Amino acid sequence: MAEKQLDRAVTDFIWNIVEIHAQIEEIHKSWAQMLGITEPQWLILLAVDELDEGRGVSGIAVANKLRIHPAFVTNQTKKLEKMEFLARVTSPDDARFLQISLTQKARSEITNLSMKRQALNSTMFGDLDQDALHYLNKRLTSIAKNSRLASQKLSIGLL
Repeated sequence: MAEKQLDRAVTDFIWNIVEIHAQIEEIHKSWAQMLGITEPQWLILLAVDELDEGRGVSGIAVANKLRIHPAFVTNQTKKLEKMEFLARVTSPDDARFLQISLTQKARSEITNLSMKRQALNSTMFGDLDQDALHYLNKRLTSIAKNSRLASQKLSIGLL
C-alpha cells in the first residue's frame, strides 16, 4: 500500500510540475510580448542577466543555462543585437568567442517591468516565506540533479 501511495505522490508531483511549467511559459510569453520579442529571446535576456558578472557571458553558457543548442543562441543573440537588447563583443581571452551582455536599453526595459514582476512573484509565492522557498529550492535542486541522472541512465539502457 505504501508503494502505491508513493507512486500517487510522485504522479501528483509530476503533474504539478507540468502545470507550473505551462503557466510560467505563458508568463514568459507575456513578458516577451511587452518587449516585442519572442519567449526564447526573453529567456536569453534573463539568462544573460543572470550569468553576466560584468564581463559578458558566452553563448555556450547561455545555451547550457537554458538547455538549448548553442547555434540557436547565436542566431537569436544576433537578432537581439539588431534590436539593441544585447551587445556582442569579441572575448579578450579568446578571439574565437563572443561575450554577450545586456545593453542599457535591455536593462531599462527589464527595470520597467520589475514592479509587475514583483507583483507577479508575490501572487505566485505569497504563501511562502524566504525559509520555505530556500527549503523548496534545495529539494528541487536535488530532484533536478537526480532527474538528469535518471535520464542519462534511461538513455544508455541502464533503467
